[in-house]
Amino acid sequence: MTSSVRVLAAGDRFVLPSLITAALARQAHCDVRELTLDWPQKPFGTVAEVEEASDAEDELIAALAGADVLVTQMAPVTERVLAARPELRLVAVCRGRPVNVNLDAARAHGVRVCCAPGRKAAATAEFTVGLLLAALRRIPQAHDRLTAQGSWAGSRYYTYEHSGLEVEDLPVGLIGYGAVGSRVARVLGALGARVMVYDPYARGEMYGLRMASLDELLRRSRVISLHARVTEETRGLIGARELALLPPGAVVVNAARGALLDEGALCDALEDGRLAVAALDTYADEPLPADSRLRTAGARVVLTPHVGGASRAVAEKGARLAAAEVGRWVRGEALAHCLT
Repeated sequence: MTSSVRVLAAGDRFVLPSLITAALARQAHCDVRELTLDWPQKPFGTVAEVEEASDAEDELIAALAGADVLVTQMAPVTERVLAARPELRLVAVCRGRPVNVNLDAARAHGVRVCCAPGRKAAATAEFTVGLLLAALRRIPQAHDRLTAQGSWAGSRYYTYEHSGLEVEDLPVGLIGYGAVGSRVARVLGALGARVMVYDPYARGEMYGLRMASLDELLRRSRVISLHARVTEETRGLIGARELALLPPGAVVVNAARGALLDEGALCDALEDGRLAVAALDTYADEPLPADSRLRTAGARVVLTPHVGGASRAVAEKGARLAAAEVGRWVRGEALAHCLT
């Protein structure tokens, strides 16, 4: 490669163009132009969403004129975009998976596509522990009583019925032991939890007690936290049968993927009192539908709008990992996380 590589840093309000430019400056000498994408309001979740993004396609095609490389989090790299800009050679995506890129079209046009896996592992693990603590210690409920209701009724939480659970000595079952689950295991272990793990694909040493079956883990856990990938095997992994195996008053935490959990069965278990509370950051349908039963579950749920990966460090890591791939490409080295 020459020293005059032309790069479009197509950032947004999370992964700022300036973050990409600064990360590129530490990797290679590039001629960088910046573009701030303001559409859509959230990163694309599926290729289908990308293919519908005609307005963003037009903006991107115009901005890519003469560019060899695109670094972005959410720009819609469609067949139309690739066909319009044959000079484009590399797309570096600041996300764990390049779902905003038509990979088949990229292969057909000879465009390399790489991504930034692992950028959200620490943030998601921290957020998961935060959800778990909020659910166990009734933190959102106490906040609402003080701010929304103006009540200083702290004595309510000094009754046995309404007081929460401690992490220390608590049996916590983790379903999945990847980059996020393994971090959660270590943090909860440091807090004194009795960590159990079910992951038939995990190899090597494990922090916590490895369980031979999911059913065994469920029967022994006062809290379960989901950390598995969504596959045909794991879709709907936790349904009515599995929830019924949990001891009465158990807690369910999911900051992984909504498709792992049968939300209807979860709501049934919350409504009939078999579960104490559920803490969720991800849902089967996003945004969470207005008529979702979860919205009316009140104090039995802690709900957040899929923000487990929303930390400044995630944006910085994403830009840095993508820029490192550009540096390898410029130097003629093998790409670390290339999909085409």
